[in-house]
Amino acid sequence: MEASLTARDRVGIQDFVLLDTYTSETAFLDNLRKRFHENLIYTYIGTLLVSVNPYKELDIYSKKQMDTYMGVNFFELPPHIYALADNAFRTMMSEFNNHFILISGESGAGKTEASKKILQFYAVSCPSTKVLNNVRDRLLLSNPVLEAFGNAKTLKNDNSSRFGKYMDIQFDHQGGAVGGHILSYLLEKSRVVHQNHGERNFHIFYQLVEGGEEDLLRWLGLERNCKHYRYLVQGKCAKVSSINDKSDWKTVRKALSVIDLSESDIENLFGIIASVLHMGNIKFEADARGYATLNNNQEMQWLLGIPNQVLQQGLTHRKIEAKSEEVFSPFSVDHAVYARDALAKAIYGRTFSWLVNKINESLANMVSNKDSSRKTVIGLLDIYGFEVFSVNSFEQFCINYCNEKLQQLFIELTLKSEQEEYEMEGIEWEPVPYFNNKIICDLVEEKFRGIISLLDEECLRPGEATDLTFLEKMEDKIGGHPHFVTHKLADQKTRKTLERGDFRLLHYAGEVTYCVVGFLDKNNDLLYRNGKEVMRQSKNAIIKHCFPSTEPDSKRRPETVVTQFKNSLVGLTEILMMKEPWYVRCIKPNEAKQPGHFDDVLVRHQVKYLGLMEHLRVRRAGFAYRRKYEIFLQRYKPLCPDTWPNWKGTAAEGVRCLIKHLGYKSDEYKMGRTKIFIRHPRTLFATEDAFQVCKHKLATRIQAKYKGYKVKGNYVKQREAATKIETCWRGLMARRERQRRAWAVKVIKKFIKGFMNRHQPACTDNSEYLAYVRHSYLTRLKENLPKTVLEKDSWLTPPPILQEVTQTSALFKGKKENYPFSVCRPFADTRILDLHYSVPVVKYDRNGFRPRLRQLIFTQEAAYLVEEAKIKQWIDYSSLKGVSVSNLSDNFLILHVTCDDSKQKGDLVLQCDFLFEALTKLSVIANKQNCIHVVQGSVRFDIQPGREGFVDFKSGQESMVYRAKNGHLMVVSL
Repeated sequence: MEASLTARDRVGIQDFVLLDTYTSETAFLDNLRKRFHENLIYTYIGTLLVSVNPYKELDIYSKKQMDTYMGVNFFELPPHIYALADNAFRTMMSEFNNHFILISGESGAGKTEASKKILQFYAVSCPSTKVLNNVRDRLLLSNPVLEAFGNAKTLKNDNSSRFGKYMDIQFDHQGGAVGGHILSYLLEKSRVVHQNHGERNFHIFYQLVEGGEEDLLRWLGLERNCKHYRYLVQGKCAKVSSINDKSDWKTVRKALSVIDLSESDIENLFGIIASVLHMGNIKFEADARGYATLNNNQEMQWLLGIPNQVLQQGLTHRKIEAKSEEVFSPFSVDHAVYARDALAKAIYGRTFSWLVNKINESLANMVSNKDSSRKTVIGLLDIYGFEVFSVNSFEQFCINYCNEKLQQLFIELTLKSEQEEYEMEGIEWEPVPYFNNKIICDLVEEKFRGIISLLDEECLRPGEATDLTFLEKMEDKIGGHPHFVTHKLADQKTRKTLERGDFRLLHYAGEVTYCVVGFLDKNNDLLYRNGKEVMRQSKNAIIKHCFPSTEPDSKRRPETVVTQFKNSLVGLTEILMMKEPWYVRCIKPNEAKQPGHFDDVLVRHQVKYLGLMEHLRVRRAGFAYRRKYEIFLQRYKPLCPDTWPNWKGTAAEGVRCLIKHLGYKSDEYKMGRTKIFIRHPRTLFATEDAFQVCKHKLATRIQAKYKGYKVKGNYVKQREAATKIETCWRGLMARRERQRRAWAVKVIKKFIKGFMNRHQPACTDNSEYLAYVRHSYLTRLKENLPKTVLEKDSWLTPPPILQEVTQTSALFKGKKENYPFSVCRPFADTRILDLHYSVPVVKYDRNGFRPRLRQLIFTQEAAYLVEEAKIKQWIDYSSLKGVSVSNLSDNFLILHVTCDDSKQKGDLVLQCDFLFEALTKLSVIANKQNCIHVVQGSVRFDIQPGREGFVDFKSGQESMVYRAKNGHLMVVSL
């Protein structure tokens, strides 16, 4: 809250408790509207969250947003449903107690979506393991299943919950979600057989027909056309643009598997849904006596595997027991239709209860192996809001009675929590005036005199009890009650607004007129006994479970619907009273579901019946603002020189010093044990405005300090960088100087060495020096040439290196014709330019294997075997077939050559100490990489065409080469 007090003029107040005119409904609506138009859909009333449906997607539910609100103080960030969910969770973990979040509002206000957002937040924020992830998936995917079977399109909402849902999420001591449990309340079973214009049946029927696979539909006897089924077309809107039944079908199919339903259970479940549709298409005809009959009705064969004869009798006759006899009384057509619809409602209602129990079993199974000694829960109560339609019937009566009870609980818990906080802080509690709706709750539920008791009496009364006799009984018994009026009891002006079959109750949220027609029928919800017996003969396992043979067929009438609902509410109230409450109030901004449109009249009505003004009055009964000393001091300590920047004493003493400096009057605040209580919002706003001014001054000082710190830091960095660059540059220069000197030393040494060897033949040691001498002589000669041809003796004396040139001139000048042409060509050390490599080898004769020393020379074109200056054998590389060496450690190689005639010499057997070097040179020069073969054992070679020899290789104790007895050359290597 504190973080955005400065933006209050533009976006309104984030907490209604801080409204100065908190009693003004207009100011309340203005604040709500201002925030709504800024897409700020959440506002607090203390810890209560008010949520306005935006009817559009807002980017406020991302994973990043969840992370932002995790572990943050409730009022530290702008209002959000994640803040409420996180604080409920953290309070539960720290205090180890149970909590519940009550989500209420009218249909279309966003209750179901709010419930989903809370579940999604816990799914992300709680610890994650494989087991916990399974629990999370089942908790999340129980929603689409329950929505499919319990939600429907109404005039106000395309996904309206037609049942109340309370879900407990169970957490272990580490905060992991380990399971859950769901309670359902007052499923609107009448919707199965009847829908008002513009409304639909439950989603699952349309999802099955539109999205079911062809094989499944064929097996169920269904057609892909909703218009063929009477139970689906009464509202005349089987298809809705905002609902994608095919896509939702896939989601439900996946969810049913995840929540651990077996394939047989799923098949049986869809079989029941299909049977309800077929049952709605059963038509009755009247015989001659006016009794209902079934003739050639093909829908019968698809009804849960029940024999046709049994089903026909169950739908057209009523079983009556008279003493020891059983009599079957035939139905009229109207009675038969009633019995059929009652059976369809019973089947669907019991199946829904079975499904809820299966989900609970699935969630309970996940925690069976966990430590059950320490578990806490957070309950989510997604309950129908107050409903006021143009025609209000039995369902609206029950729903509004439920809201009266919850409002009573809400006020009691709010007052209780306020009173407990005051007592805990040692502050005197001031009584709060508020509307106590106990008078209305008593009007509805009081024993013997309440509306529920009167309705049950009329349902159980023998004789012709009707809705009008029930109305007359209420006029007789409670006619004088100030919150009850009928057409008969009303004054002349009020009577014009009431029909003869209406009665009006003045609820805490306003007046609601109920039409009494259908009250008795809906409250009885009778299912004839033989209808149950027919169901027990079904082959469907779920139906057998829902209609067990052990169910007592008592002649005593079962509890009525409203009594069951009343008892359920009592149980729910007991559950909630044992938990700490959190509230989410959902508001619908307009009826047209348009984004950005705020209907003042509609919102004002909801603010009234949600009891928001009442809750605000309770919260503002004494003090508008309360915070722990530590939080208050941490925020506002810059306003006092004594507390800034660090307060040395206790937080309470620091706050006392701070408010003394700020000049708070004694009636503006109270000091509790751990909190400061501020009475008026204007006091807090004045403090906040002063803090904003101070904050800017502090920010300027901090900026100046920070900028100085940054500049100094940059200077130090630049100085260090300059020093580093200088060091590196000096090092580079020193290394270059060292290299230059090393080069100079090398050159000088080479020059001196060349000078010392100047009289030796040209070699590497003196080559550069002799080149220098030659160049120096020619340069001097160029500058000192004789002036005339007569000065023969004036030529410079040549150095010894040029003596051979002089000798050549003396020998051949003027004697040989081509001598002048040789002058421009310098002498070289050798003219054998093609010689690439030579190596000494031992050559073994082909006959007798006598060893002989030879030189093996490789040129560009061929290999030569030379003895001193005589070429003994010449091998062209093109005639070289291959080279063989052994895999042992000897140094032998055999060169295989092509022998075309008998005069040509055969292969060469050689031994070379530089075997690897020689073969590598040969492979590169002759490009014979693929011709060198390493062999084992012996090598065959050609002595001459037609004659062959062998070289055998083996390992021994010492190296030997000799001619073996078999005539082979034997090479023994270590």
